[in-house]
Amino acid sequence: MSLNWKEINLILNELDLQGAQIQSAVQSAYDVIVFRIHKTGKTKQVLISLSSDACRIHETFRAVPKSDKPLRFAQFLSSKIVNGWIIQARQLDDNRIIHLKVKHKDTVFNLYIRLWSNAANFIVTDEEGIVLDAMRRLPKRGEVTGKLFSADSVLKRDHLKNIKPDQKDEHPASDDPRLKEKKIKIFEIRDIPGDESFNKKIDDFYASQGGALSLESLREQLRRGYEGSLARINAALEKLKEKERSFENAEKFKIYGDLILSNIASIKPGDKWLEVKNDNQTIRVELNFKTGDRSESARFDRVTPAMAAGRYYEQYRKAKNGLGEIQREIQDSEKELNDISEKLDKLLSETNPLILAKLLRHGGASSGAKLSKKEKTRPGLSFKRGEWLILVGRDARENDELLRRHVKGNDMWLHARDYHGSYVFIKQRAGKSVPLDILLDAGNLAIFYSKGRNNGEGDLFYTQVKYLRRAKDGPKGLVIPTQEKNLRVKLDDKRLRSLENCRV
Repeated sequence: MSLNWKEINLILNELDLQGAQIQSAVQSAYDVIVFRIHKTGKTKQVLISLSSDACRIHETFRAVPKSDKPLRFAQFLSSKIVNGWIIQARQLDDNRIIHLKVKHKDTVFNLYIRLWSNAANFIVTDEEGIVLDAMRRLPKRGEVTGKLFSADSVLKRDHLKNIKPDQKDEHPASDDPRLKEKKIKIFEIRDIPGDESFNKKIDDFYASQGGALSLESLREQLRRGYEGSLARINAALEKLKEKERSFENAEKFKIYGDLILSNIASIKPGDKWLEVKNDNQTIRVELNFKTGDRSESARFDRVTPAMAAGRYYEQYRKAKNGLGEIQREIQDSEKELNDISEKLDKLLSETNPLILAKLLRHGGASSGAKLSKKEKTRPGLSFKRGEWLILVGRDARENDELLRRHVKGNDMWLHARDYHGSYVFIKQRAGKSVPLDILLDAGNLAIFYSKGRNNGEGDLFYTQVKYLRRAKDGPKGLVIPTQEKNLRVKLDDKRLRSLENCRV
């Protein structure tokens, strides 16, 4: 919904801007500015939105979030306009262009706020009409720094350019014959439910259903983003549970091994199966199966009963160990699922559309997974040196978790040679190679959090994560590096104390 000129006049009358001081300018988005103004002991927030489907000006009664990074136009307003006094506030006839004249110290500025959905802009000029800056820099319109801006010329140019016989007439009569042919449309102030001021009713209307910044539109974006994340986690959880069910049958492998050993005297050379009674059930146990391993025994076509029993016991051990790990992963996934669901519920209960819009811009607009990933707690220790992030796993569990979920192929991995200890990772920065100073930081951490700390120095492996290969059947987190390089590091107490101040 766009405001018509009569509604804009009513809003300006209620705001009573003339004589007010502009105390601050917050640009919560590229097309939204909020002025905090003060007059006769009262403070108001005046929202100006240039969004094509929510173009308007009115007082807002909701909290206004600041942008995470300073935006150009807000910085300009803060340096030139903030702390200035509004000496004139009016709409140019019925053209939906608001003209504010602001005096800052001894300088007068003209602020033009054009509330046309297809050509909205906020332009600041000096007293002579030279553009100082604009929220939207439009060279083809001449709305860029240094150009002469005249509201009257813009009106005439745009109005004559798009004449249609049935076009609504919001502008004063003209001698141009094309304008005389137009049909005149009568505008009235719409009846919006509520007993408050028109500003309050408009603020509530846009918050609930006013285009891109409406709560319903923003909530729908959140739902779509989080649905993808929830579906991904649910799919992974189902696979984990399927694996858990297969591991829960591990007890049968131990039974098979026991049956083979207890009946080994009855097994004849060349038998491929053992068939025995157990708890009134007939059980057939394969004797000559292969597991795909490269052990010496696997080179023979025939497997002895003792070897077969040993393999069943090994399968039992792996399944029992794997079950614990799978159950931990299921627990982590269920917690993540619950956290994201709770976050979504909390966001959907937010009643301030500006806050929701900001959250969507910074991580949730395309995917709820981005928000959850950003906020997900990393195991171990994290150090931020300048723009470089160093991660440290302090035990096998943390090392494995960092490898599985928190590093990528081009990140750097370091580990003390010949000693058990931490995996240290240097997160990659696009287009940057790791500086020697950062490498020495990570190397000191790798030695300090290893069994070789007391030696005061040691050798390190380092290579990229993509060149690590998990050790088959090895302990959790154990990897075999390839294309690794060696680094000799002597512990530097000064460097370690400095790193302690960089913990994040």
